[in-house]
Amino acid sequence: MLVLVLGDLHIPHRSSALPSKFKKLLVPGRIQHILCTGNLCTKDSFDYLKTLASDVHVVRGDFDENSNWPEQKVISVGSFTIGLYHALAMINRQLNCDILITGQTHKFEAYEQENRFYVNPGSITGSYSPVGEDKDHVPSFILMDIQSNTVVTYVYQLIEDEVKVERIEFKKNGNANAEVN
Repeated sequence: MLVLVLGDLHIPHRSSALPSKFKKLLVPGRIQHILCTGNLCTKDSFDYLKTLASDVHVVRGDFDENSNWPEQKVISVGSFTIGLYHALAMINRQLNCDILITGQTHKFEAYEQENRFYVNPGSITGSYSPVGEDKDHVPSFILMDIQSNTVVTYVYQLIEDEVKVERIEFKKNGNANAEVN
């Protein structure tokens, strides 16, 4: 079961479009679920995601036109509960999730702590963020393959015009292991 995790598109305000090399990888019909950490900004961006998968979950970012999206959401995928929030990973204690996905920093991050997996997909467009010192971000998104008690996370990053893929495996009540391809 493939889950696309992305966020902080900021189209058209900070970025004009998704990188073309990423668009070629995102094939309609292959992805079962999409989890977005917000800042899609426009209905057009949401409509594009709906062409990739019918099951799209979005939480509200600070630049989203749609004020009806929730601030937080808990989704079940396979045997995993996944919390979705735009910012502040500490919310996981309240949501009590196996996996917490957040956004806002526009920078990819994944780590395991206290038998929970924390993920920030970064910005799929690489748009700048006023948060933090680093103003230059690498475009990135995540595909999660969820099987039984294991989630294999593939991190796609556009580095020097080349798509690099990193593999991270997280087992429920286990540990995360990283491997770069």
